[in-house]
Amino acid sequence: MTSTTKRPIQRALISVSDKTGIVEFAEFLQQQGVSIISTGGTAKTLQEAGIAVTLVADVTQFPEIMQGRVKTLHPKIHGGILAKRDQHAKEATEHGIEFIDLVICNLYPFVATLQQENCSEAMAIENIDIGGPSMIRAAAKNFSWVTVIVEPQDYNLIKTELFNNNAINIETRKELAAKAFAHTAQYDTAITRYLKDIKEGYPETLNLSFIKDTELRYGENPQQTAAVYKSMLTKGNSVLTAKQLQGKQLSYNNIVDAEAALNCVSEFTTPSCVVVKHTIPCGVASSNSINTAFQQAFAADSKSAFGGVIALNTECTKEIAEFLAGVFIEIIIAPSFTTTAQQILATKNNLRLLSTGELSASSQLFSGKFVQNGLLLQSIDTQILTANDLECVTNTKAEATTLNELLFAWQVVKHCKSNAIVVTKNQTTLGVGAGQVSRIDAVDIAIHKAQSECHDAVLASDAFFPFRDSIDAIAKHKLQAIIQPGGSKRDAEVITACNEHGIAMYFTGKRCFLH
Repeated sequence: MTSTTKRPIQRALISVSDKTGIVEFAEFLQQQGVSIISTGGTAKTLQEAGIAVTLVADVTQFPEIMQGRVKTLHPKIHGGILAKRDQHAKEATEHGIEFIDLVICNLYPFVATLQQENCSEAMAIENIDIGGPSMIRAAAKNFSWVTVIVEPQDYNLIKTELFNNNAINIETRKELAAKAFAHTAQYDTAITRYLKDIKEGYPETLNLSFIKDTELRYGENPQQTAAVYKSMLTKGNSVLTAKQLQGKQLSYNNIVDAEAALNCVSEFTTPSCVVVKHTIPCGVASSNSINTAFQQAFAADSKSAFGGVIALNTECTKEIAEFLAGVFIEIIIAPSFTTTAQQILATKNNLRLLSTGELSASSQLFSGKFVQNGLLLQSIDTQILTANDLECVTNTKAEATTLNELLFAWQVVKHCKSNAIVVTKNQTTLGVGAGQVSRIDAVDIAIHKAQSECHDAVLASDAFFPFRDSIDAIAKHKLQAIIQPGGSKRDAEVITACNEHGIAMYFTGKRCFLH
């Protein structure tokens, strides 16, 4: 019988941390005449269920030692797994090695241990599995002869093939081998990230590990496929960890828009609301009341809010729910929803409600973009400016309330696609011009959206003004102050224009492009 044909299973090695379904599967194997060898806790579980088990120590004639750190690392185990039946049979007999046809193994719960609040370094280290990955990789390497299982959901697959064919197909063995190598790769990546966190700098080798959460109906457009993958080591509350209380499955665009809205609203500590459309904030407001903040944010650009995403940084109230019950919105994302708010919104079956739990500053340190043949990685822009960080470069200076307004506008413009201009008044956006290829166009759009409310408003620009034309356009609408990074060769020209028009201008010395 060659290695490419169906392979019967006569002898199985079982060593699992996750014991889900293992007793039932072992009972099936026993009924099929498969002899079972096992280790420590797994052997005890099977024996208590009345399943005949040979201990690994009886196979190796060597006890488990060093608190279980060494038990399966032995030639009689690895020789039985790695042997090529058509080439190594004589050698195996000479050394008393019996073949192992099936390896069922999953690993110490390293990631789950890290997520425990009281996890110490010693606990983490003890939950690094050594023998398990060695057995899994050995079995996966020798898939021509051996079947390997690392996930309980694959037990039924093996049951079906054994029941129908009394053997396992080479195609199945190869597929399970690939899954096994992916399993150990994820495990090693988690350990690597723990021992050398990326916050220490950009490593020479970057290993990323994500687990598929769900496949989506399509991507940005119907002709594109898409899926959601979650990080093995999740930190903090996010769109992907939020509890969906109702509504249709999130789409690719829903997730991207909700992420943009949540990132923006998380900037603010006072009750705030952000309305996002196509990842761009079209309405943002902060107030001493979440109801007021919502009303102001939605009214800022109610036309663009149609079909958008609403993000709140405090609980969604009855009043907000009553208003949104009468308009078309894709998603509402908030730390929580009052019972009454949920009852009101339950009438809108397709509306997605996402409850994040308490919001805090993002724990994410880096962001990335895939490019052809590579990945761009950068640190997250976490800058939070205060009045002390601003440099007044004009003759006219702003009062304290205006400085606070400028800082609010700066927090918003950070989350708008460049080139970006934001006009605000009373901690509320009046107009947003974003994603433009020229800064003057962004200025014109923001002012046009603000309409007649620009008088005494302020304006934020995500990068410097290259010419004075934007200042002249701003002056026509009586805005009182500007915040921008500065740094243009024509800064002097721009400052002169502000002085001519009596506009206060402050430099941040920091650019906030968002591409």
